[in-house]
Amino acid sequence: MNLAKKLIGGLIDVVSNIDPAQFVPANPPPPRRPLAYVQANESDEERQFRKVFQQLAGDDMEVSPPELMNILNKIISKRGDLKTDGFSIESCRSMVAVMDSDSTGKLGFEEFKFLWNNIKRWQSIYKQFDVDQSGTIGADELPKAFQAAGFPLNEQLFQMITRRYSDETGNMDFDNYIGCLVRLDAMCRAFKTLDKDNNGTVKVNIKEWLQLTMYS
Repeated sequence: MNLAKKLIGGLIDVVSNIDPAQFVPANPPPPRRPLAYVQANESDEERQFRKVFQQLAGDDMEVSPPELMNILNKIISKRGDLKTDGFSIESCRSMVAVMDSDSTGKLGFEEFKFLWNNIKRWQSIYKQFDVDQSGTIGADELPKAFQAAGFPLNEQLFQMITRRYSDETGNMDFDNYIGCLVRLDAMCRAFKTLDKDNNGTVKVNIKEWLQLTMYS
């Protein structure tokens, strides 16, 4: 019990040192819209993206974790400038979970487009901070890379993240950088949703806490 209190107390200390106003998560994906509305209001670019999505997702127009893994790994296998071990099925399950706003276990068109646009934006940041063109971001550049993505980290949180997502030298490859940012972004959006008074604190019961942390 004393150990549990110590661990929880340490986590609270880390979180309490964060100013949530400094974090800038992306706007959440819009809710699903009736097909007739979509067809009448989509731009040519959105229509083209929807055609590509349909080819990737198949007839059900949803992307499962295995499908997401195949899509991402096919794309990054063509990029010799990004060092990665490939997106694992567990990483893709996590990405689907934190982006799955309607709890279907898969990504619909709007959810996938939201994830895709974020990955493109974060890839550009990743390349910017891979200053030695090694394909990874060095430990000394990582704080700036997270800040550029909208997530300034204090030292304690940075150390926790690098222990989870970096290699033994402190460098972070592409799939871990993306996986970490997807989760950071989703957790910040969830926090801002729960922070009704916009005062930087939230109150959750055990059921809400488990729902928030276990499906992510």
